[in-house]
Amino acid sequence: MNSEKQALYFECYSGISGDMTVAALLDLGADPEVLQTALDSLPLEGFRTEITRKNKSGIDACDFNVILDHENHDHDMEYLHGHELDHDHDHDHHHDHDHDHHHDHDHDHDHDHDHHHDHDHDHDHDHDHDHDHHHDHDHGHHHEHRGMPEIRGIIEGSALTAGAKALALRIFEILAAAEAKAHAVPAEQVHFHEVGAVDSIVDIAAAAVCLDNLGISEAVVPVLCEGQGTVRCQHGILPVPVPAVANICAAEGLNLSITQVKGELVTPTGAAIAAAVRTMDTLPEHFSIRKTGIGAGKRQYECPGILRIHLIEIPESAEKGTEIIKLETNVDDCSGEALGYVLELLMQEGARDVHYTPVFMKKNRPGWMLSVLCDEDRVQRLEQLIFANTTTIGIRRCRMQRTVLERTLQVRETSLGSVQVKICRTADGLQISPEYESLAEICRRTGMGFETVRRTVEGELK
Repeated sequence: MNSEKQALYFECYSGISGDMTVAALLDLGADPEVLQTALDSLPLEGFRTEITRKNKSGIDACDFNVILDHENHDHDMEYLHGHELDHDHDHDHHHDHDHDHHHDHDHDHDHDHDHHHDHDHDHDHDHDHDHDHHHDHDHGHHHEHRGMPEIRGIIEGSALTAGAKALALRIFEILAAAEAKAHAVPAEQVHFHEVGAVDSIVDIAAAAVCLDNLGISEAVVPVLCEGQGTVRCQHGILPVPVPAVANICAAEGLNLSITQVKGELVTPTGAAIAAAVRTMDTLPEHFSIRKTGIGAGKRQYECPGILRIHLIEIPESAEKGTEIIKLETNVDDCSGEALGYVLELLMQEGARDVHYTPVFMKKNRPGWMLSVLCDEDRVQRLEQLIFANTTTIGIRRCRMQRTVLERTLQVRETSLGSVQVKICRTADGLQISPEYESLAEICRRTGMGFETVRRTVEGELK
């Protein structure tokens, strides 16, 4: 087995949006046919997608578009995001597109009108309509507002894999919580226009499908670079970052950097995707880039207008730094079931180690001290889990230095089968230890006792 782990590194120096993410993931190697099959299964009508190439600041990039049918205008993106429209003018004068009703999606507010698309991957969802109409319609038409119950039905009613469904719903839940906070209503009562729109649903579903298809579970998102100024939306003129983006960054612990660019670089959907996939917010000191995907944005700013997602490999030694954070808290009114659950949850969310120590607390109460060892980039998330799943009201934190032996993982062949081993280098030579899961798998396969398997394997490894 390779001693390096793979991760996706989101380089968001020109912001992030839903369509930029999908394009970058496709460029990185996500299967467009798998994506198309999944999108065809969505119980939605009035859209089709296209995948093309586009030049941004001299860089060749993938471009992903959702094109809406003229009878399904869930929202006018230009009006919502920065343009004051005169409804009586001839829209064809301002929309020189290959498709008269080409709605560049997911809050990509400023359209790039200076290009035409070569429709090399024109995926039609069997909703063929006449696109040779003009944009002189009444913008007061009915807008369909979907909330979380409707969106859950759409995602669950599709043929997306279980992993893609779970990720898509996680992204929507992050968005719903952000909108709920912005409007001071419960998340289940939010019927927010932007996320309820067909193009946003497709963007989020497409991002989830591509991420699931790539099969990389780790993602590094160090910072989201945002612009400044204001942006027009359904509710009026809003400051950048818009409330939904600010709420997502606050709730999910995303790092934000305000640039000198005038305009909005980070969309709510882009921020929600970043929050849903991020497992690390600090790049390791050493890593290697195996492949890069570049997704094009729809705007023309002084920044490049691209999202790069790198597939990187992190050496085992680089993954484990010399510093570690220790979190501690004492609890005396929490059930054993709850403590067992939170230990499992903390390990799943990236803790290096979790343990309990019996202690006597004030008023002579027996209790437990919860100790968690983790990397610095996991502190905020793990503290959120501790507060949410225990009765504690305070967590102690300290930074600790540690000495780490150089280590690698290998697969060795034994008489009982392949075994993953950890090899540590010490002053006296090498220490070779079989990994527990490999031994347990042999026990399950052969019916042999654990100690018998362990002694046999260790004897052959010497």
